[in-house]
Amino acid sequence: MAAVLKLPNRGRLVLLCLLLATLWEAGAGQMRYSVPEEIEKGSFVGNIAKDLGLEPQELAESGVRIVSRGRTQLFALNPRSGSLVTAGRIDREELCAQSARCLLSFNILREDKLSIYSVEVEITDINDNAPRFVVEELELKISETTMPGFRIPLKSSHDADVGENTLQRYELNSNDHFSLDVRNGKDGNKYPELVLERALDREEEAVHHLVLVALDGGDPVRSGTSRIRVMVLDANDNAPVFTQPEYHVNVPENTPVGTRILTVTATDADEGYNAQVAYFLEKNPEETSEVFELKSSSGEITITKSLDYEDAKFHEIDIEAQDGPGLLTRMKVIVTVLDVNDNPPEFYMTSATSSVPEDSPPGTIIALFNVHDRDSGQNAFITCSLPENLPFKLERSVDNYHRLVTTRVLDREQFSVYNITVIAKDGGNPSLSTDAHILLQVTDINDNPPTFPHTSYSAYIPENNPRGASIFSIMAHDPDSDDNAHVTYNLAEDIIQGAPLSSYISINSDSGILYALRSFDYEQFHELQLWVTAHDSGNPPLSSSVSLSIFVLDQNDNVPEILYPALPTDGSTGVELAPRSAEPGYLVTKVVAVDRDSGQNAWLSYRLLKASEPGLFAVGLHTGEVRTARALLDRDALKQSLVVAVQDHGQPPLSATVTLTVAVADSIPEALADLGSIRTSADPDDSGLTLYLVVAVAAVSCVFLAFVIVLLALRLRRWHTSHLLQTSAGGLAGVPASQFVGVDGVRAFLQAYSHEAWLTADSRGSHVIFPQPNYADTLISQESCEKKDFLSEPQLIPEDKEETFSQVNSLRNIPVSYFAKRNKFT
Repeated sequence: MAAVLKLPNRGRLVLLCLLLATLWEAGAGQMRYSVPEEIEKGSFVGNIAKDLGLEPQELAESGVRIVSRGRTQLFALNPRSGSLVTAGRIDREELCAQSARCLLSFNILREDKLSIYSVEVEITDINDNAPRFVVEELELKISETTMPGFRIPLKSSHDADVGENTLQRYELNSNDHFSLDVRNGKDGNKYPELVLERALDREEEAVHHLVLVALDGGDPVRSGTSRIRVMVLDANDNAPVFTQPEYHVNVPENTPVGTRILTVTATDADEGYNAQVAYFLEKNPEETSEVFELKSSSGEITITKSLDYEDAKFHEIDIEAQDGPGLLTRMKVIVTVLDVNDNPPEFYMTSATSSVPEDSPPGTIIALFNVHDRDSGQNAFITCSLPENLPFKLERSVDNYHRLVTTRVLDREQFSVYNITVIAKDGGNPSLSTDAHILLQVTDINDNPPTFPHTSYSAYIPENNPRGASIFSIMAHDPDSDDNAHVTYNLAEDIIQGAPLSSYISINSDSGILYALRSFDYEQFHELQLWVTAHDSGNPPLSSSVSLSIFVLDQNDNVPEILYPALPTDGSTGVELAPRSAEPGYLVTKVVAVDRDSGQNAWLSYRLLKASEPGLFAVGLHTGEVRTARALLDRDALKQSLVVAVQDHGQPPLSATVTLTVAVADSIPEALADLGSIRTSADPDDSGLTLYLVVAVAAVSCVFLAFVIVLLALRLRRWHTSHLLQTSAGGLAGVPASQFVGVDGVRAFLQAYSHEAWLTADSRGSHVIFPQPNYADTLISQESCEKKDFLSEPQLIPEDKEETFSQVNSLRNIPVSYFAKRNKFT
C-alpha cells in the first residue's frame, strides 16, 4: 500500500483500491477482482484462500497455483495470507491501450482435486498520463478573404488514460479573431477546430499566435499545450474537400505487404496552385503510421507491414488533404482487420504421469492439459481427438482444459509403451491442427505363467550314452518382465523300475538343459516319461508343466545268438544228413539265429564262411537255409563240414559262426562208417584230443590196408588152389554180414577217406590231408566197377542197429546218440 500513499489524493485512491479489491463475483467456478494500475508490487488483490473455502496454510497443501498461457505473470499467491497479490508493475495502457475495460484472465489450479478456477482481474485506470499533442508547434495559413465562421481543424491531442482521466476539453487563449470549437467524433474522441470570428486583415496583422491547451478530467487535472501560428494569405479561400467524411475498408490479415487497400480523394474549388491537393498521414504515437503508406500525390494507401488480427483488430488512419497555399482538410480511414486461420492450437501441459501399472482401473487420469487458439470466432473453436483403438479417452473440463483417462484395464504384455498423440484441430477453413505426444510406460505385474512352445516334447538318446551327457534342452517363455519373467525349471518326482527319476535324469534349473545321470540300455527299457515344471519369480509365483518323452535308441551292442543248431549239452556233435540222391536246392538244414537289438541292428544275413567242398552247398542270405548247390557225386566226401556266419546290419556289424557237419549218405549204416572222423569233444580248443584222433585215424587206415592185403592174398590163393578156395568160400559163407564187408565196400570206403578229412566239428579245429592213393588197378572185376551204395544195401544193415552202433563206437570212441536223434533215414 506504500505505492498508493504516494499518489495524489492518497486517501481517495486507497479507499478506492480497498473497495475494488474486496469486490468479486463467484459464478460457475469464476472469481473476479479489481485493482488500480501502478500499485506497488505485493499489493493485495483478493483473498483466494477464503474464496476457495480454504485456510491460508492449506493453499500449499492443496497444490494451489496460478496457471497462465505463456504470458508474463502479473499476479502471485501469498502462501502466508492466502491472498492474491501483484507480482510486478501493472500498466493499464500497456496492457489494454484504449479499451474501456481492462480485464486480465488466468486460471488457478488446485492439484489435489485437479480442479480449475477462472480468475478475472479488472485493472482500473488512474490519471498517470497527460494529454499530448503530436505537433507542439503548428503553422496555419489563412487567406485574408476568408469569411468569418471559417473552421480550421487543429491537431488533436492524445491521452493514454480512459474514462474521466482521458482528454475532456480544449481551451484557446484569448484573441480578437479566433475562437475554439470542439467537435465530438463518432469514435468518442474530441476534435478541436479553430473558428474565424472576424475577418482578417493581413495589413493589420499578418501573423496570429495562438495557444491551444488540452485538459483531462483527472484530479489533479493534467494538460498539454500546442502553439499555433496563423499566417494570413490572400485569395485562397477554399480548402480541399474529401469525397467521404470517413472511409471504411476491411482487409484480411494475410494480405501481402505492398497491396493497395484504398485510394482517398479530396477536391479543391480553387484553381491553379490553390487547387493542388497533397495528402499526408497525420503522425500519431501508435504504430498505425508504420503499417500503412500514403502516396502524397495520388492518395493511395498501401500496406508496409504485415497485419496481425491478434495484435490489432482495427487501425485508424488520419489523413490530411492540403492545397497549395496550405489549406487542409482532415479525414479518418478505419481499416478493419479480418481474422484468418493463421494460428494453430497451442498446448499447455499442466500435469502428466509417465508410467501406470497394467492393472490400473478404467478412469485413471494420465494427463491434464489446456488448449488455446489465438484466432477468434470459428477459427478459435478447438476440438481434441485421439487415434482410434487406444484404451484412452479425453474428458473436457472448463476453459478448454482436458483430461486424458483410461477406458479399460491395460495389458503390458500386449503393449508396454503407449506413444499417445493428442490432436487439437481448430474450426478454420482450412483447419489447422497441433499434435501433442504423451509417452506412457505400462509397468508389469505377475499375471502370466511361463508357457512352453509345445504341449509335449520328445527326445532321443542312443543307448550306452556317457554319464553326464546333455540329452535335451527345454525352454519356457514368460511374457512378463524382470523377476516376473525369470524362469526356473525342475522335474516332477517319479519312480522308474524301483529307482527315483532323479537318479536317471537331472535338469539345470536356470537353462532347462537335461542331463543323463547313468548310461541307458535299450534292452532294459525303451522310453522314459517325465514332467518338467517351469516357475517364474513373481510374487506369488506362477508355473506350468509339460510332458517329455525320452526314447532310448538302439545301438548295435549285441552279437547274433544262434538258436539252431544248438551245441548239445552231452558233449556230442550234431550231424545233418544229406542223401546222395538229393537234387540241387535240396534243404539240408536251417540255421536259426536272433539278435537282441532292434531295427537294422537286428536284421540278420547268413553266408557260408567255409566249406570242405566249395560249391556243394549254399546258404540263404536272409533265411539261413542250407541247401545243395549241385547234385552230389561219388567223389564227394561222405562227411562235409560247413562254417556258416550270421551277421547283423549294425554299424559296425557284429557276427557269430556255427559249424555244421553234413553226412552224405542214403542210410544210417553208410553214415556210421564215416562217423569216426567226427570229434565229439565238448572243448573245441583241446589240441591234445585232436592229436589222438589223428593217431586213431592213422591206425584205422593201417588196419584197413592190412585187411585189403589179406583179401588179395586170399584171392591169389583161391586162384592157385581150388580146394582151398572152396574151403575159404564155405568159411566165409558162415561169417555174419555185420562182421564182413566186401571188396567193393572197402574200396568205396577207402575212396571216401582218400579225400580231405576234417577232424573237428568247428572252424577253430585243424584238419589233416592224406595223400590220395589210386586203387584203380587193385581189384579188376566187373562187380568192382559197378557203383554200389554202402548204406543202400538192405542186406548189409544189421538187424540189431544198437549192436552195430556199439561196435563202431567202441572202435572209434565216437558217440552217435545225438546223431541218431536228429536224423531220419529212408
